[in-house]
Amino acid sequence: AAVPAVPGMVLPSGVRERVAAVHGGSALPERLRLYDSWASDYDQDVAALEYRAPHLAAASLAFAFPAAPAGARLLDVACGTGLVAREVRGGTGWDEMAWDGTGMRDNARLPPQLHRHGFCCLHGVDGSAGMLERARSTGLYRELRQCVLGREPLPGPAEQYDAVTVVGALGEGQVPTTVLPELLRVTKPGGFLCLTTRSNPSNLRYKQELEAELGKLESCGAWQKLLAQEVEHWERATSEEESTRGTGYISGVVFLYQKCPVPPLEED
Repeated sequence: AAVPAVPGMVLPSGVRERVAAVHGGSALPERLRLYDSWASDYDQDVAALEYRAPHLAAASLAFAFPAAPAGARLLDVACGTGLVAREVRGGTGWDEMAWDGTGMRDNARLPPQLHRHGFCCLHGVDGSAGMLERARSTGLYRELRQCVLGREPLPGPAEQYDAVTVVGALGEGQVPTTVLPELLRVTKPGGFLCLTTRSNPSNLRYKQELEAELGKLESCGAWQKLLAQEVEHWERATSEEESTRGTGYISGVVFLYQKCPVPPLEED
């Protein structure tokens, strides 16, 4: 049976409840248990929600890396079941990207396969053992580690990754904004960081806090902003209150930063 999410829209039974549970402000051990139990249904649920953040993150990385250096390493933080890895390893072409210097159309298609340009080395971390088990089954990651962001440092030495992604986990009741310096720590100078968050009403306080921290790090010269792209149809809303202007969807934003010092452009 399907249950209504907002007027005129339906979601498969259980999706709304599972989403509400993980965003319900429960203590960390309970939240991790909820993610563990969600892992088996997660991919089908986000497909029903038309969740576009992994797709859009892959597009922004293609913008940053028209040709990544050989052996480039990407760290997928809060990797979940491996949605970002599947996007960056399976894109479909540049023709519909429609970059205009500030962003892309809402209907932009996926970038070309980034592993052809050097992203064959993907590492992932997540706090949920159940999610990591699903990510491991994709066979797309060279290394997967359990790590609870905000409670412990990311595994590995400093300045190890050419790109770092955090897609979906930067939100109210999830990963704290205090993790930003740790993301910078593991990124190489000149490397890229792709971050996403939602713009729905229940996440606006967190988004404002995140944007303030992003701005502080830019002001002190830690990184420079390349992109802040608002996307209206981010994913389907699970309630009328969360819907953007009655569209049945919530909105979100993709941020792309480059860690300083940025290397000079190579001359032809």
